[in-house]
Amino acid sequence: NKDKLEDLVKYYMPSTIFDDSYLMNELIKLDINFTADIGDKLKKNKKFMSKEFEQISLKPGFMKHNGGILFRKISDAEFEFKTTIDENKLNSAGITHGGYICSIIDAGSGTAAHRASNNSPCVTITLDIKFIDSTKIGDEIIGFTKIQKVTKSMVFLICHLKSNQRLIASASGVWKKLNKKISNFGPGG
Repeated sequence: NKDKLEDLVKYYMPSTIFDDSYLMNELIKLDINFTADIGDKLKKNKKFMSKEFEQISLKPGFMKHNGGILFRKISDAEFEFKTTIDENKLNSAGITHGGYICSIIDAGSGTAAHRASNNSPCVTITLDIKFIDSTKIGDEIIGFTKIQKVTKSMVFLICHLKSNQRLIASASGVWKKLNKKISNFGPGG
């Protein structure tokens, strides 16, 4: 009985269950609406969430030097990425440097473009960013990218960054698909 299962999970499930990603995924398979009820608990559980994300800044380069980005696919057109602010990412005012904000949007959204175009190498053509709020040391920034359209040669997308329930930045951009193999090419900038 679905209602009994839901009541059992809501009222009697031990909190340690949120640490078991396999079990949580199995419960979600039973009822997709289950996540609506426990979504906030799952989002706050870094152990569960980190198992869903992959580190995309593995090769030497700009983003690995800057601390890297964790990335995950939500659907064929939606992707999420995240990073945590440390002292190296701050400007002299003690808030996250605008250039760093630009770089994580570019790397996270660029990886989304890459994945949405069957892993074709993609390069940024335009990236329009609006800075809305600031972040500080210790804040986790979560980016969300939605692919608007993929053509034979271009990927159009939008992105927003949030931290502590606040909108930090929004962006829209166009990436060019190179439609050729590049040695040592990978996601994450």
